[in-house]
Amino acid sequence: MDAQTQVELEAAAFRALREHLRERTDVQNIDLMNLAGFCRNCLSRWYMEAANARGIEMDKEEARESFYGMPYADWTAQHQTPADEKTREDFGRAYATNVGKRD
Repeated sequence: MDAQTQVELEAAAFRALREHLRERTDVQNIDLMNLAGFCRNCLSRWYMEAANARGIEMDKEEARESFYGMPYADWTAQHQTPADEKTREDFGRAYATNVGKRD
């Protein structure tokens, strides 16, 4: 497989994952982080970092809107549900392990 085809297939897989997560609003970010070590916010951050590395200015909110298909505040208001104490504790550990210390 040539390099261009590989890039195109990887981009298609990313778009498919993004669309899947846009449709599966019942899947909470906190659960993704606790189970897989990443969430929609991680994906949007990686997208932003890739853009920035190529000299494209993009901030966190722009990246999130691109990934979520709407402003992040709108998505959380429409789809985010409260998490119980154990889930929040698990998230703290998952975040520290996979992302780093929280600000």
